[in-house]
Amino acid sequence: MILNTRIEGKTLDNERALYGLKNTSVANCTFAGPADGESALKECREINVERCSFSLRYPLWHAQGFSVASCNMDEKTRAALWYCRDGIISDSKLGGIKALRECDRICLENCKIVSPEFGWRCRGVVAEGCEVESEYFMFESKKLYLKDVKFTGKYSFQYVKNAIIENCDFSTKDAFWHSKNITVKNTVLRGEYLGWYSENLTLENCLIIGTQPLCYCKNLKLINCRTEGCDLAFEYSDVHATIEGSVLSVKNPKSGKIIADGFGEVIFADNNIPCRGKVILRQAADGCTCKSSGQC
Repeated sequence: MILNTRIEGKTLDNERALYGLKNTSVANCTFAGPADGESALKECREINVERCSFSLRYPLWHAQGFSVASCNMDEKTRAALWYCRDGIISDSKLGGIKALRECDRICLENCKIVSPEFGWRCRGVVAEGCEVESEYFMFESKKLYLKDVKFTGKYSFQYVKNAIIENCDFSTKDAFWHSKNITVKNTVLRGEYLGWYSENLTLENCLIIGTQPLCYCKNLKLINCRTEGCDLAFEYSDVHATIEGSVLSVKNPKSGKIIADGFGEVIFADNNIPCRGKVILRQAADGCTCKSSGQC
């Protein structure tokens, strides 16, 4: 990016302080002060923002073709980036509520994010090497790629469509509810009620920890996953699963096949729909032991 202008070392607190800025580098500036102005960099184009500190609301709305590097947005920086396109945010802290919303093609690299309601209704977000604390993380977003992300919070990835997630660590509740076309690899998933009502959810080489996971799913696939404390799993799900180790309990799988080294309990009872899923103990090549409402 060829930048025509440089703004450096300023303290700016007035309304729309740098509105509509184009082809400019903004470095070592502070956006804070008694004027308490909003929308400092609204409608900017082709700008680099480096080593700046933000403590005012709505700094980057409708920005296009931008980068934000080594910046700090504190808890007063409410709704920092909305309706933005084609941006890179790196080595920065995003600390205000609703920091990212309705954005397209945003890349987050090595960021620290503490932002309730982060990433709603976005498209094409890439996040690598980030730490995130949020609620309803990435709600109703599409075309996501996450790698090496550590997430803590509730209700993540609800209604998300078309995502690939790799090498992550999630401590979350009600993750992936109503999601579609999600692939998760080499990831730790801690929490309750994982993946209910999902469609085309694939978990590969994942560790699943927590109660009542993966119920009411359509076309659910588990490939070489492990479980801890997973009771009443797979209720009313269409599932094909290979599990390393044991499962605490399985209840009323609707269809498909679940293969594991052991099952603490297999429950086929109190079902309101026909449940014909097969629950199979992994054995030597000469056969299997099948606990199901059907036959091997």
